[in-house]
Amino acid sequence: MMEDNVAGEQTPDMDRLIAELMEEIARQEAARYSAKVLEEARNPRNLGAMLDPDGHAGLNGACGDRMEVFLRLDGPQIVRATFMTDGCGPTVACGSMLTRMALGKTLEEAAAIRATDLVAALDGLPPEHEHCASLAVNTLRLAILNYEKPEEPAGDA
Repeated sequence: MMEDNVAGEQTPDMDRLIAELMEEIARQEAARYSAKVLEEARNPRNLGAMLDPDGHAGLNGACGDRMEVFLRLDGPQIVRATFMTDGCGPTVACGSMLTRMALGKTLEEAAAIRATDLVAALDGLPPEHEHCASLAVNTLRLAILNYEKPEEPAGDA
C-alpha cells in the first residue's frame, strides 16, 4: 500500500482502506444496535443547551457519561425539551429519544417514563448500555423536580 504523496493527498489505496474500515464499523454497529438507536445516535434531535429553561438538571452516570436535560413549559405541559451529553452513542440516542417522548406531555406524564419505556422506544439496547436509559430518565426526573421545587436563593439561614 502506498503512503500519502508529498502534497499530503491520500492515495486511492488509502481511500479504499478507509472505505472498507467504515463499512466494517457500520456492519458491527448494525449487528449490535437497533436501527432506531443508530438513527438517534447519528442524527440526534433536540441536542443543545437551552437558555433560561424552566427546568434543568445534570447528572453523571456510573460509566462517566454526563447528561443534562433542559425543559420549557407552558403550564404543566412540556413544550420544548433538549439535552446535552458527553456520552457514547447509546447515551446520545437515549437523550434524543427521551426528549422526543417527553415533548407534549405533562410533568406528571413525563415523570412516569421509565428506563424500560425508553429502551423499548429504541427497539432495545445491549444490556451493557441499558444504564444509558436510566441516566436519561433520572436526569429528566431531576429536571422536573428542579422545576417544581426550585432551589432557594443562597443567603443567611
